[in-house]
Amino acid sequence: MISLYAFMGAIEQGTAFGLMVLGVYLTFRVLDFPDLTVDGSLPLGAAVSAVAISNGYHPLVGMSMAVGAGFLAGAVTGILNTKFKILHLLASILTMISLYSINIRIMGRPNMTLLGEDTLIDQFIELSGLAPHFSTPILFAIISGVALLALIWFLKTSFGLAMLATGDNPKMITSLGVNRDMMIIFGVGLSNAMVALSGALVAQNQGAADVNMGIGTIIAGLASVIIGETLFGKPNVTRAMLSALLGSIIYRIAIALALGVRFGDFAFTPSDLNLVTAALVVVALVSPQIKSGLLKRRAA
Repeated sequence: MISLYAFMGAIEQGTAFGLMVLGVYLTFRVLDFPDLTVDGSLPLGAAVSAVAISNGYHPLVGMSMAVGAGFLAGAVTGILNTKFKILHLLASILTMISLYSINIRIMGRPNMTLLGEDTLIDQFIELSGLAPHFSTPILFAIISGVALLALIWFLKTSFGLAMLATGDNPKMITSLGVNRDMMIIFGVGLSNAMVALSGALVAQNQGAADVNMGIGTIIAGLASVIIGETLFGKPNVTRAMLSALLGSIIYRIAIALALGVRFGDFAFTPSDLNLVTAALVVVALVSPQIKSGLLKRRAA
């Protein structure tokens, strides 16, 4: 069992990183574009927002700047792939490693603290009058919920439907006169814009931006998407995106539970996070097969 504070902390992280998960869903499921740029665009959003807030800008302005920077990073990956014919995976890796140096340039150092700065979280705590461990998850849930609704609405527009078709059947959408390259560039840019916004929230929540905070982002994103799809299904895009967001919360709760488990003298530590993540993904992938096998045996 985990304490109330740990549980609320897991929900807090799940909703903050939920924006990142929605971005990962957009590239991997909608566009069928394996994108590793997110490992660099998450700290990019954190760096841009931290610098903006430290220089006296309103947190919302800093977050807007982070969204723009993330979109540009994703667009670069899309351009490298579509215009220069670089393999999507390699294009995203090139952008990701470039962002490491760019993020240090933006902050002027490997990390930047936000302690003592007026963040969006501080303003919401003051406005709501609630304790931090309650108000922060509520704030992140509101932001993630608005982003989810906006993304669902966007994908139901003619432009969004064309983007869905780009991932499902590229040849058909090209034959209909849709500019497939533009769809990929915009889609990957939008994905990384959401990831950067997630980074801006995480930086304000942690009180610092760090150049290494994006390591393992893609693993956590894919794990959340897979867990959500396994538990809640994906009959349509709306349900699939909601499943991905809920998967992010469940993933963080599962991590908190796993790190609190003890077997005699053995206990998981934060350094075992990637091992626990890998185990969760394996369980999520294998469980539907096991369930299907059991149903077949019962039917036989």
